[in-house]
Amino acid sequence: QGKSVAGYDRMETPLTKALVAEGAKVHYEDYVRLVPAEFLDKEKTLVVYTPAVPASHSELQFFRQSGFTIMKRAQLLGEVTKTSDAVCVAGTHGKTTVSSMTAHLLRQSGVDCNAFLGGILKNYGTNLLLSDKSRITVAEADEYDRSFHWLQPWIAVITSADPDHLDIYGTPEAYRESFEHFTSLIRKNGYLILKKDAPLTPRTDATVTVFTYSESEGDFHAENIRIGNGEITFDFVSPNSRITGIQLGVPVKVNIENAVAAIAAAVLSGVNPDEVRAAMKTFGGAKRRFDFQLKTPNLVFIDDYAHHPQELTASIRSIRQLYPGRKVTGVFQPHLYTRTRDFADDFAQSLSLLDDVILLDIYPAREEPIPGITSGVIFDRITSKEKVLLKKAELLDFLENKELDVLVTLGAGDIEHLLPAIKQLLEKKSIGK
Repeated sequence: QGKSVAGYDRMETPLTKALVAEGAKVHYEDYVRLVPAEFLDKEKTLVVYTPAVPASHSELQFFRQSGFTIMKRAQLLGEVTKTSDAVCVAGTHGKTTVSSMTAHLLRQSGVDCNAFLGGILKNYGTNLLLSDKSRITVAEADEYDRSFHWLQPWIAVITSADPDHLDIYGTPEAYRESFEHFTSLIRKNGYLILKKDAPLTPRTDATVTVFTYSESEGDFHAENIRIGNGEITFDFVSPNSRITGIQLGVPVKVNIENAVAAIAAAVLSGVNPDEVRAAMKTFGGAKRRFDFQLKTPNLVFIDDYAHHPQELTASIRSIRQLYPGRKVTGVFQPHLYTRTRDFADDFAQSLSLLDDVILLDIYPAREEPIPGITSGVIFDRITSKEKVLLKKAELLDFLENKELDVLVTLGAGDIEHLLPAIKQLLEKKSIGK
């Protein structure tokens, strides 16, 4: 659009480097003096922030005190959804994959779309897709801080509503109520695609059509599932049609259900069966979502963003199905003190599905430490025969001296910054095997 862009982040990442390469001005220290002069004119500057920025942030305080126009990212996304046909994907788990699949299905069809996503699509190398010919916008709808209440969906997808973010919501009931309120925001004559058996009572307008879905049941579901030789194919079934012979580009069992939701949204948006088959086969996935880093006959390395107990369980079980009988080692970096406190038992139960657990310190993100809450509260409850508690700085040396078969890194923190070094280390080990 020809606008100047500047911003702050806590540390340099591949994303911020890409932004700088495209002309953005990015700094990494919280000093008002580092804000470029051209952005100090409040009549010409819009300030956008995310929930990750604390209220104590000096630059944010400066903009507030100086009377700048300030919006949460979710508010801005809400403005975009007001003026387009928005497909909004919400849920505790699966929303990045489902929204990414939906965007790819639309992009590869004659329908096309704009998309604001929570992960980098491997097919496009970005989390932002823009179109000058489509009215449809695919948006990942984040429930943290009730951000998704700013959105105005035409089609809403809810993949799950397992309690999370209890630091914000307080109780599981309040968390679920937030999703129920989200359903009330769907515009007249819109659609809700709801995971079957999700513990929600929709509050949709009488003109909104409500569908259910799951892998094997619901208005939308899969039949004739075939898994073998590293491939997954299935038929997509809807109330009045069937699309046969769909092959998953990312052949992980959990993606069957994700694909059912995405195809449902795409079909309601006008994508035809041939376009569905072609696009699903070429979907490359999103970075950090069951992301193969290395795949050799004797050594496999997968990275996954899983950071909630149910996500960990789904990820580990998918690995077990892909590699039966092989030793699976998991490196997990817990994300947030509150989540560790609230789900310690569940985390331990999920991680105990691994043969070997390497547990790192908690990644705090936006939080201050909570007395008595460390990774140890999870570690002590893990029943795997092999387990170790490490600092992140110790991980590479530990892996260098460890016999590995299938390795998975898990978590939503900064463990991703170690991926290139881990991959390089494992490539050397693989050659030596």
